[in-house]
Amino acid sequence: MTVWDALIGQAETVDALRRAARAAADVVAARPVPPGATAHSWLFTGPPGSGRSVAAQALAAALQCESADDPGCGVCSGCHTVAARTHPDVRAIVPEGLSIGVDEMRAVVAAAARRPTLGRWQVVLIEDADRLTEQASNALLKAVEEPPERTVFLLCAPSTHPDDVSVTIRSRCRNVVLRTPSSAAVADVLARSGVAPEVAAWAAAAGQGHVGRARRLAHDDAARERRAAVLAIPASLTSLAQCLRAADELIGAAEAEAAALAAERDSGEVEALQIALGGGGTGKGAATMARGAVGAIRDLERRQKSRATRAQRDALDRSLVDLAAFYRDVLLTQAGSSVARAHPDFADDVRMVSARIAPTDALARLDAVLACRTALGQNVKPRIAVEAMAAALRLPRVAAHRD
Repeated sequence: MTVWDALIGQAETVDALRRAARAAADVVAARPVPPGATAHSWLFTGPPGSGRSVAAQALAAALQCESADDPGCGVCSGCHTVAARTHPDVRAIVPEGLSIGVDEMRAVVAAAARRPTLGRWQVVLIEDADRLTEQASNALLKAVEEPPERTVFLLCAPSTHPDDVSVTIRSRCRNVVLRTPSSAAVADVLARSGVAPEVAAWAAAAGQGHVGRARRLAHDDAARERRAAVLAIPASLTSLAQCLRAADELIGAAEAEAAALAAERDSGEVEALQIALGGGGTGKGAATMARGAVGAIRDLERRQKSRATRAQRDALDRSLVDLAAFYRDVLLTQAGSSVARAHPDFADDVRMVSARIAPTDALARLDAVLACRTALGQNVKPRIAVEAMAAALRLPRVAAHRD
């Protein structure tokens, strides 16, 4: 497999990136290259699950590939080390918290100014570039405006909207727009990995074109249970008390998922840091080292707390995506459309809700879910945002019939 095979349903993007990788190889070999054939700064945009970071990773591997004829072979040392995230000249910035700070970005930019040590290019890959703080964006802008000769910046963001990436940075990047892959393409990938065809087709539809989510649904029983619990909510909201209970369940499930992820990593990180700082030592200077370690441990705990907050909001966002697709199915049912449903296994609930509310009300509920996603992105307290959404999803009372 080449590095491009991981990009699903993106044939035009693969062709463009392949041409750019070949041009970059010509630059390294001092062969003539047409103007504009490659770029020092790239911006990968597209909806969640479209493969923004996958495309950036593939281009990073192709830039370091040892194959001169078709960079991105997937079998050479350069491709393997980039895939394993161990290549010394490829720095991937993956925010664990809610933002990417200026200090981290300055350190990365300074390191990227050096010449490659092993590969052909210095590559900086920034996942979720929309999480850059204003100061971090300014630090990156200086490097993007005047990039070192052998450095390439690869940025990933949901869109080119100024809220996601500053106009000044965007204007200096070559934009690569990815689209959501079709359910058939995702199902084919799952089936080729050993998933039963019927399960692959269901997971691809339920994942709504998000390859990672579809793969998780196909393999993870807990993920299927969480989805089922979320999709049971719309048909159950017949009173304000049930709305508040549903909001509490959504928040509780997200907190539990985030806590489970944190438990796997946090204790080990603290223990490893304490050992690195000489924790438990009894020799000369041990007390001084212990006092110095307090600040480092507090900084780690702060970063862990930020990471847990992001994990909780990501878990909530996955639930909101499922709810939005539910009301999309309601609108399709009310319109009598033959378009494939995202949640065919909840067709009974969809029909029930379709009969209880008008199309305008279904659209209003879809807007309420999307407004909740926006509020969470603006750091509104999750409980406040989710409770407001749940109240807006409440079903009207069924009129009593008299004999």
